[in-house]
Amino acid sequence: MLKNSANCASSLYEQVADRIRALIHEGTLRPGDRLPSVRKLHQQFSVSISTVLEAYRLLEDQGWIGARPQSGYYVKPLMSRAEPKPSASLKHDFPVDVSLAFRVSSEMRDRKNIDLGHAIPGLDLLPIASLNRIANRIVREQPTALHSYNAPNGSEVLRHEVARRSIEAGCAFSPNDLIITNGATEAIHLALRAVTQPGDIIAIESPTYYGFLEILESLHLKALEIPTEPKEGILLEPLESALKHRKIAACLIVSNFSNPLGSCMSDRKKQQLVELLNRFDVPLIEDDVYGELYFSNVRPKAIKAFDTEERVLYCSSVSKTLSPGLRVGWCAAGRYQIKVERLKMAMNWTTATVPQLTVAEFLSNGGCDRHFRQIRRSYQTQMIQMTQAICDEFPADTKVTQPSGGQVLWLELPIEFDAIQLYRIALQHQISVAPGMMFSPTGAYRNCLRLNCGLPWSTEIEIAMQILGRLTKELINDAG
Repeated sequence: MLKNSANCASSLYEQVADRIRALIHEGTLRPGDRLPSVRKLHQQFSVSISTVLEAYRLLEDQGWIGARPQSGYYVKPLMSRAEPKPSASLKHDFPVDVSLAFRVSSEMRDRKNIDLGHAIPGLDLLPIASLNRIANRIVREQPTALHSYNAPNGSEVLRHEVARRSIEAGCAFSPNDLIITNGATEAIHLALRAVTQPGDIIAIESPTYYGFLEILESLHLKALEIPTEPKEGILLEPLESALKHRKIAACLIVSNFSNPLGSCMSDRKKQQLVELLNRFDVPLIEDDVYGELYFSNVRPKAIKAFDTEERVLYCSSVSKTLSPGLRVGWCAAGRYQIKVERLKMAMNWTTATVPQLTVAEFLSNGGCDRHFRQIRRSYQTQMIQMTQAICDEFPADTKVTQPSGGQVLWLELPIEFDAIQLYRIALQHQISVAPGMMFSPTGAYRNCLRLNCGLPWSTEIEIAMQILGRLTKELINDAG
């Protein structure tokens, strides 16, 4: 019960705000926690709904809480850190060597580890029970589906559902525009094969997803790193300079909430990128696997939405949102469609039928949108909690990205810091992280690391972050 005398009646909302601030200070309400509903707080404090709303607006203006569409108010991180600086210009293309990334990725797979290294979703966040029920029913009702070939370009019903959902990304696909693949990795592999020859130069973001480097190495392609900045990704001026002075076969980009930076290009920049590549007749391979993981109320458009000359090969999958194990992805290859279809047939003919039909049915039912809303809220909460832990436990000069979607954070530490050392020592504590060198074919970003926010927050993760912070401080002190 709050005071309501003549002297303080006009500041009741400030009393409500003070009470909530105290709960945050005391740790009762933690970063990422959902605040009580307006109606519940109105009843609990015996104040009007308008008073509660005014208190929440005050706290939001002061940066204590934030509103999420159709979800309510949540506690924001109490501290913030500067973001990493744009990456430096690199003027040479290099053959790709992923021996370090392969070794580190293999070592991180130990199930005993708290896996903050791989960009994976927590299985508890996925609709596993629903997907299993659908798959079991499909096998019962269509017993030959598990053992039959599908069309090389994939199930028509799945292509229809993917085309329908792609409207939100600004893409006007017909089912025949799509080729179903074994995850986005195969889609990107096929797209690269369709537009390159061994020895060709591929322009990539720097830092870039190490899985791309593995594909480039397997196809004997060279990588040219283009500088990026944390908010909007690849810098167009250095890319234009590279296009003028080198014969670049293709550009490979994660358009929305990139891995590892979490950057998301604005619509204006996406359009400018398409126009630039059209001018030099260079195809763009777009990975939009994180596009559904937006924290605002609007899904960001794909670069493909601005493709006027069918030069963008659009790739995506359900691996970050529904199930990594079903291995269902797709490619809309534009003018390269026939070549990608032929390459798919030559590689493995088709993608397994039952996973395709399972995903198609899930995407078509009403629970799909509810699941996507839930997983977006979970990822946002987990990212807030991880950011707060970095602010609390890591050295004061640690820089960290502030993505508006996705599931990863990129940390930049003092230049003398060695993330490989942290990786090795952390493994001894059964904690895995991804050192920055994995994300560059030239071994750059030795003082950086990527952390996965895809796992539900837990006591184990909280302790792991405390340990990582302590180890980081010790390594910096030793280096000094």
